[in-house]
This record gives sequence, structure tokens and C-alpha cells, in this order.
Amino acid sequence: MSEAPGRVGAGRRAVALTASTRAAAGVYPDRSGPVVVARLRAWGFEVGAPVVVPDGEELGMALREVLASEPDLVVTTGGTGLTPTDRTPEMTAPLLDVVVPGVSEAFRAAGVAKGVPTAMLSRGLAGISGRTFVVNLPGSRGGVVDALDVLGPVLGHVLAQIPGGDH
Repeated sequence: MSEAPGRVGAGRRAVALTASTRAAAGVYPDRSGPVVVARLRAWGFEVGAPVVVPDGEELGMALREVLASEPDLVVTTGGTGLTPTDRTPEMTAPLLDVVVPGVSEAFRAAGVAKGVPTAMLSRGLAGISGRTFVVNLPGSRGGVVDALDVLGPVLGHVLAQIPGGDH
């Protein structure tokens, strides 16, 4: 079942987490978190400003804290690449009860299909932690937009399924 995202987030809460050591230090502004927030708000989610933290353990701590507040959706951006400081998947994996690999595979495939061969290098994960859907997006604005375009048509179905909704 796929549907247009519309107001899929109405009555639901989401959190955007940006993993960027340089943005957290004020070297440059967070460029991808605001894109996530704007899309989530357009979909009707209650969502605050992006939480910007350094990648690695600080992201892991922030992610655990956010998940403890039981939002419906957590979207991370950044830290999914191949550099030694890209640790978002490692911080996310132990917190997932269920991995949903098709979502992150679709993100990568869509990027490659749009002519961005490096999209296949993203190590982002998607899955369920408690009753929260968690997705790791790349740190680039384009990668975020492309991934959210892929996620949008299935997000309502995902969020209905997690608490036990029918197919």
C-alpha cells in the first residue's frame, strides 16, 4: 500500500537529529536538518528544530535520549559515509529492535538511479526502536530530499504497522 504523504504526520511527533561535528562546533550551519524539519512539518508532524550533535558517542547519547521520549519518527542526517568519524549506523544499530533494510536500500538505489553513484556508499539504516521508526539519511541536502521523496509514499503505512495496524 503506498500513498501520497499528505498529512501523514498529523497527530504524530517526530525528531530530526543532525550528526555533524563541524556544524555542532559552529564551523558552518546545519544545512540538512532544516530540510528534514521542513518536510516533516509539511507532512503534518509536530517537530522542533533539528538537534545538532557531533557524530559518534554524542549522537548515540542524543539518539537514546530522543528514543526515550517515544516519538513516532526519528530522522537522522549525516554520519553515514565512510570517513572514520561517520558513526551514525554504529550508534543506531544497537538501538533497533527490528531492521527494515528495504528502506535504506531504496534510498541508495534512488540516488544511484538519479545519477549519483556515490549514493551506494551510504551506510544508513532504517528500523524500529520500540514504537518509533528510525531512519538514517545522508548529510547532503540532495541526499535528504531524495531519501524523503522515497520515504513519503510508504511512511503512513509504516507508522500504521508499527503499533499493529492491519495491512
